[in-house]
Amino acid sequence: MQPKVEATTTDLSKDTPQPPRLRRIWAYRKLLVIALIVLIADQLSKQAILASLPYPTYGAEHGAITVIRNFFYIVHVGNTGAAWSMFSGQSLLLAVFALVTLIAIFLWRRAIGLKEARSQICFGLLCGGIVGNVIDRLRYGHVIDFLDLHFGSYAYPSFNIADSGICIGVVLYLWQSFREPN
Repeated sequence: MQPKVEATTTDLSKDTPQPPRLRRIWAYRKLLVIALIVLIADQLSKQAILASLPYPTYGAEHGAITVIRNFFYIVHVGNTGAAWSMFSGQSLLLAVFALVTLIAIFLWRRAIGLKEARSQICFGLLCGGIVGNVIDRLRYGHVIDFLDLHFGSYAYPSFNIADSGICIGVVLYLWQSFREPN
């Protein structure tokens, strides 16, 4: 007597095991490491400002630290708005918008090419900066800014490490997008 063999169709998607969650997360390691570095540098620098300068401190006559006279100062100011104080007073709304942005990056990670190393660098800078500023908004009701640059009579809006990460990440991603449109 011969054993009965059942005819089955094989579905390759069922036979191929899904990668473990850790392996899927590891695929984004550059993004995660860069985001963590930006976040830690941002939060440590802001804690140093909180510990050393009263709020608000702006201008050498009010206790700002002069790094390079007439050019670079360390201050302690709060920004309840976005870049250049746009949407001033809308800190909670901006925190919600930032969190929605992080969710959108996660949902569209394939479309924006986050498996690519260059994209991970760009979005690592961007995400680390976003999280750093969201922490400030939720914790203090404003973003702590402390880097203050002056160009002659023009005073550039004060900013922080998170802002720098966001701006550099966006510029690098745009540059990459124009160089490699696919």
